[in-house]
Amino acid sequence: MTNVAMNYDDAALELARRLGTSTLYEASGQSTTSVDPAIRTVWTGACVAGPAYPVECAPGDNLAIHIAMERVPRGSVLVVSACGFVAGYWGEVLTVAAEAAGVVGLVVDGGVRDIAAMTARRFPVFARGISVRGTLKNSAPSVGLPFSLAGTPVTAGDLVVADDDGVVIIPAASVETTLAGGKTRADKEAKMMDALGKGCTTLDLLGLSKWRQI
Repeated sequence: MTNVAMNYDDAALELARRLGTSTLYEASGQSTTSVDPAIRTVWTGACVAGPAYPVECAPGDNLAIHIAMERVPRGSVLVVSACGFVAGYWGEVLTVAAEAAGVVGLVVDGGVRDIAAMTARRFPVFARGISVRGTLKNSAPSVGLPFSLAGTPVTAGDLVVADDDGVVIIPAASVETTLAGGKTRADKEAKMMDALGKGCTTLDLLGLSKWRQI
């Protein structure tokens, strides 16, 4: 039977990508939604939104990722814990496998390689580092089960949004309210930027005019 990812409709995913990680982080009201800022895009302009599929690797071992490729629901973002160990857990071969499996992106607390190939294929990858070092295939701590990604809780079906600013993981139960709050925040900021273009200052708009005397 073909796995199917948690159903976030296309409109919700497009809204998440358009709002972006910074706005969604602020709207979430939860500091734990932000992933360690050291985990960043490996090519400029990468952007992805989709349900999380959690995978835990042992340091220097990527067997769990290969197992996940047979289980991951289509439309998912793989979220991989590698305990911060930077090695080449992922490269061009797994990118091609991911595309065939319907995976839409990768977030890994570890390293990747074959950056030119991933850039050319426009496959969104967010990693702690880049490394040519290979990995073993001897153990698989968990596939599809909840864990903490460098302090950020991850459960299958949570909404992952990642872009040039970073990565956020929004608990499934909070997605609707966070997207609504993000839209409200974005609309407010659009009005603020319009006012700035007409000569207002941030001190005026943010209620900080008393600090002009400093």
